Amino acid sequence: MSDETDETRLTFRGGPAASAVPVAFFVVWAIVQSGLLGIGDTTGLVVGMLLGLIAGLFFVRGDWKAYADVVFDGMTKRVAATAIVAWLWAGMFAATIQTGGFVDGLVWAASVVDVGAALFPAVSFLLAALLATGIGTGYGTAIAFTALVFPAGVLLGASPVLLFGAILSGAVFGDNLAPVSDTTIVSAVTQDADIGGVVASRFKYAIVAAVLAFVAYLVAGSAMAGAPLEGAAGITEAARPLGLVHLLSIGVVIGTAINGRHIVEAVSWGLLLSIALNVVLGLAPASAMLAFRAPESAGVAQSLDAVPVVGSVVSVVPAAESGVGGSLYSGAAGFFPLIVLVLLIVAGAEVMQRGGGFDAVQSFLLDRVATSVRRAETTMVLGTATVNAAITINTAAEIAIAPYISRLGTRFNINGYRRANILDANTSALGYIFPWGGGVLAGFTAMQGLPAEYEWFTASMLVNPASVWPFVFHGWFLVAVFLLAAWTGYGREYVSDRRSGEVSRV
Repeated sequence: MSDETDETRLTFRGGPAASAVPVAFFVVWAIVQSGLLGIGDTTGLVVGMLLGLIAGLFFVRGDWKAYADVVFDGMTKRVAATAIVAWLWAGMFAATIQTGGFVDGLVWAASVVDVGAALFPAVSFLLAALLATGIGTGYGTAIAFTALVFPAGVLLGASPVLLFGAILSGAVFGDNLAPVSDTTIVSAVTQDADIGGVVASRFKYAIVAAVLAFVAYLVAGSAMAGAPLEGAAGITEAARPLGLVHLLSIGVVIGTAINGRHIVEAVSWGLLLSIALNVVLGLAPASAMLAFRAPESAGVAQSLDAVPVVGSVVSVVPAAESGVGGSLYSGAAGFFPLIVLVLLIVAGAEVMQRGGGFDAVQSFLLDRVATSVRRAETTMVLGTATVNAAITINTAAEIAIAPYISRLGTRFNINGYRRANILDANTSALGYIFPWGGGVLAGFTAMQGLPAEYEWFTASMLVNPASVWPFVFHGWFLVAVFLLAAWTGYGREYVSDRRSGEVSRV
């Protein structure tokens, strides 16, 4: 629905607070499943969210149809589709260059320049930050680096949980600072600030947190480093540098994105180049990227063997082994449970929005807590944290809290740049910290495919999403920087200090 006044409003037994039942049920479920029981199963989280939405039905006053309609409205939100597209394209891209031996190339390069287990997390943080800033999607970076850089670091003896945290930290940096990031655009537009000015004004906060995070990864990397895996020496010696040719594929993605192209176009060009490099250089056969395994009973399959291109990706197998495979298939299919989960979570957030839950929290903070500029900015930070705990997609959380940030900032005459920076930094950071956050689950989903890719990668090396939150150093430092800035006034600007240029809405 395009007009907010036409949106269906919900009333609940227990008042606006009861509209949070679906999301609250899911959060408790996620804490029990991932935190207490140590089960990292995305489909299990889907069940938790489904049951949460069902539980919400029993608190609704009036016709349940209105509640069901709001659930459908939430699942069709553009913000959810944006995250889904990023995951699918990034998943196919990462799986394809992984098939082309990029991890082998990284292992070879790390051994040549002597990047050991202690230094690997810090270097991974810097490289992930560079990629995320270039392509503008922290989710895509989390997927690509977990699929490609993570196994190389684990092989060399880096701490898996620290390395995963470093990758997520790099994603936070890029999501927060990239001019083409959805969170950057949303934060600027909703606070009536121009994108260029917002990016320039937030660099001083991001770089302080990044320097602290880099030092923290150096220290923690040394303290938590282990020995290379048994047999790693043989794997390192057998590693081929040719896989590094896919740096060209990554460069095409970054360059195309920086030139203002849509992320779908940017990743598509990188994907096509990676496929071409795999085939032309003999890094992987066409069947490793796309394979049709037809049952013997399908006579058409045998006739296709004579067609050169088609025959290379079609094979005849027993009926029980038939199906579609390859990096394009597995790279996309691995994210299907996460896609369903995100749609359901955004639906739960929409229920809370239409039921007045967010408005109640915001009104309380606005009227009772934010009584001075210092306290107002502090509640902006804490308010974004609260919303991010409920909504796992950071852009969706940002959209939900943005009107409150604007109202509060306008009341105290706080500049649009400052408001946009507080809004974006904390939604970017916390979206990669909470165990049920979209960025964390995107990386974990990519990680779950690694045991099938490498014989030496065992299930015990998988990092439970509930254990990584203390190690997302850049995220925590970014939140701390803004809390400190709120209390000390560091970087604070008022409307009269600087005028925003025309707001860019593209």
